[in-house]
Amino acid sequence: MKIEGPLEAEALRILREIPGLQAVAQPRGREGRPDIVLHFAGRREPVLVEVKRTANAATARQLVAMVGAHPKRPLILIAGETTADARDILDEHGIGVIDGLGNAHVELPGLLLHIQGDRPRRRTQPATKLRGKAGVVAQALLLDHERPWQIDEMAQRAGVSVGLAHRIMKRLQDEGVAVAEGTGPQRVRRIPDPAALLDLWTEEMEDKPRRTFAYLLAQTPRALVEQLGTNLADAGVEHALTGAAAAMRLAPFVTAVPVAEVWVTENAAPEDLYDWARVDPVGEGHNVVFLQAKDDTPLAFREKAEDLWLANRFRIYADLRRDPRRGREQADNFRQEVIGF
Repeated sequence: MKIEGPLEAEALRILREIPGLQAVAQPRGREGRPDIVLHFAGRREPVLVEVKRTANAATARQLVAMVGAHPKRPLILIAGETTADARDILDEHGIGVIDGLGNAHVELPGLLLHIQGDRPRRRTQPATKLRGKAGVVAQALLLDHERPWQIDEMAQRAGVSVGLAHRIMKRLQDEGVAVAEGTGPQRVRRIPDPAALLDLWTEEMEDKPRRTFAYLLAQTPRALVEQLGTNLADAGVEHALTGAAAAMRLAPFVTAVPVAEVWVTENAAPEDLYDWARVDPVGEGHNVVFLQAKDDTPLAFREKAEDLWLANRFRIYADLRRDPRRGREQADNFRQEVIGF
């Protein structure tokens, strides 16, 4: 396969490191003529190309919107680095990607190029990643994504400093996830594409919780969830059911809940949790998992449904995605049915 056109030096370098791909720099085309052309199997296919230094989930969502504006032209992203979530989103929407990590996926009629990269990512990270308290700001924005936000209002809603809220909003503006309107005291920020923010937050949110396993005798999954929530509430333990156990209460498609996961306050000792939840400690065969983070941010914006405390719907979605038991499939259905974007 050969790609030719007015490609810059960095794009040429990335392309030429992909086995079997030839990249040729050409002068810019005439007005109205596509600049970049793919040659394969005796065919010539004009394409759009976007070049980025890095691409995360938010970048991918922006490219999806671009494809909507140009549906008749294939789009290929060339980037120094891409995240796994970004590549998944691009693949789902038919956008090609070639990156400096050695990943390549371009699929057109008569062409399939797929290479799994094995080069390590550089350690460069955004100044303010959406995890911990910064992740609480992201969830607050998602829960009320249609409203215009002033920085001090956002800080108060999320329980963070004005300085942190400002840094987060600045980063989201730089990512194209947030836009600013107005000037001075009337300046507000909006989230025009909440799906991009949700993808970015779930990509960067890394809880790595401490897990405590237990067993609670119950006749059915529903009875298990109800009894666990009731026991913790009776003991006055701050908690929030999450994952499939919580999704079952909000979306009927979740049919299997072999294990009930519940976030509990971080200062609770395991032996106290056993007593408060009236469960038995086990080494295997558990049906209850207590999750504890370094702080109580996973409990942010928890909601009550049918007398049970549930994590907010975005936290439930993120936790479902990380469940090895059909988690990604159930998360996608939950997002479609409950979140809606």
